[in-house]
Amino acid sequence: MNSVDVSNELHQLLTGNNVQTQLSVPQLVEKVLSRNEGVLTSTGAVKAETGKYTGRSPKDKFIVEEASVKDKVDWGSVNQPISEDVFNKLYNKVVDYLKAKEEIFVFKGFAGADESSRLPIRVVNEYAWHNLFAHTLFIRPNEEELRGHEAEFTILSAPNFKADPEVDGTTSETFIIVSFERRTILIGGTEYAGEMKKSIFSIMNYLLPEAGILPMHCSANVGREGDVALFFGLSGTGKTTLSADTSRKLIGDDEHGWSSNGVFNIEGGCYAKTINLSREKEPQIFDAIRFGAVLENVVVDPDTREANYDDSSLTENTRAAYQMQAIDNIVNPSIAGHPNTIIFLTADASGVLPPISKLSKEQAMFHFLSGYTSKLAGTERGVTSPEATFSTCFGSPFLPLPATRYAEMLGDKIDEHNAKVYLVNTGWTGGAYGTGSRMKLAYTRAMVQAALEGELANIETIKDDIFGLDIPLHVPGVPDEVLQPIKTWADPAAYKEAATDLAAQFRANFKKFKSVPSEIEELGGPTA
Repeated sequence: MNSVDVSNELHQLLTGNNVQTQLSVPQLVEKVLSRNEGVLTSTGAVKAETGKYTGRSPKDKFIVEEASVKDKVDWGSVNQPISEDVFNKLYNKVVDYLKAKEEIFVFKGFAGADESSRLPIRVVNEYAWHNLFAHTLFIRPNEEELRGHEAEFTILSAPNFKADPEVDGTTSETFIIVSFERRTILIGGTEYAGEMKKSIFSIMNYLLPEAGILPMHCSANVGREGDVALFFGLSGTGKTTLSADTSRKLIGDDEHGWSSNGVFNIEGGCYAKTINLSREKEPQIFDAIRFGAVLENVVVDPDTREANYDDSSLTENTRAAYQMQAIDNIVNPSIAGHPNTIIFLTADASGVLPPISKLSKEQAMFHFLSGYTSKLAGTERGVTSPEATFSTCFGSPFLPLPATRYAEMLGDKIDEHNAKVYLVNTGWTGGAYGTGSRMKLAYTRAMVQAALEGELANIETIKDDIFGLDIPLHVPGVPDEVLQPIKTWADPAAYKEAATDLAAQFRANFKKFKSVPSEIEELGGPTA
């Protein structure tokens, strides 16, 4: 990852008198309060609101169609192209806008805990609280690293600069634009801080494979014997809950790379959902929200300054950003060896997938490409009953390259390091959503523990005749009948009908992938 020269416009911006560079956490908190950008909660965390944009704006995200990336990017509804001319004009406007501000804030740091492959980044913010967010989510340099820091990618974030679609060539007032040749990310028209986090993850998903490193949207932890586990899963599948194990140390909760050295965290902090958060359910997250943390769109009592995590009046997508060091049981630095066990988590509302099954390499690649779970009623407007949803590689919004590139890399890693892969259904058993019941967390924990401790490596299995999955016949701490979904349904014929329907959805979704080896479709996919 070679550094590039700073443009004249950016150089002038960063040498202006209004630039506040690498402020400390106390200094940034003071700036947030003095500028009335947020309030201090009873725990010392800063609470800020993001206005009308309380989540990402995927329809306003673009990649500049430049010669060096034109034939590599998987263009489409996720990776929308935009011209160099549009980018350059907006770039100059954003720089001029920031130059005119009384204060702007600059953070210098890194993406990637492995020093051999980390990306030096710079984040330029209109808001002090956004800079505190960057200070929290990305990896902070020590004094020596800061002296030699040369940014290879820069975020320019100007939330109050709103584009004019007719003039600027955007689709709305909001824009998130990546230029790989200018090594710059432009963000405007939105105050949602998560755009910065996910923009860096998106560029790492482009850059790391070029260096032979697999980027992954997953959590990771390590056991007492140094055994490493990865947890892939979409929202609501239990990824955070199951990876936060007091007997294992957390490597990271969301973004990782898998290199020839092992696994490393891409970030320096966590960005956790906080709706209905309590110390009883998530003690590590609850106790991490203290001085230096950032609360996004969480309702706070104006008198007591206490956060009300049950209040969703601003949004269901309430968030907390905090440094990894706010959690006691972590790996520091966030680097570990090669994964022994890989867990794919799904919350199947149709109640037909086994609670745990062993996957071959080909099946692992199939389910990695599929990224299946169920979207439940109430999670999004217009969703009135559970819907099957497929998010490629468990992170389709952040993949600039063709999905098969990542799946092939995963298959190679599984082969090279003999990693064991399991599909774990944390969804429904004994029937579909509304009829059956949610899988007991105690059972899921017992199955995951058995997988992590190697107890399922050579255990007797039975092959499911609809999905082709190998189901363990016995798992310590789990009733045998729970392991085979058909045995939990009162009506086996209804089970087969529901399972056949889900298998058809898998097959229909998989048709979008081009040039997939036949053995993945034949062995990895559900049978007809």
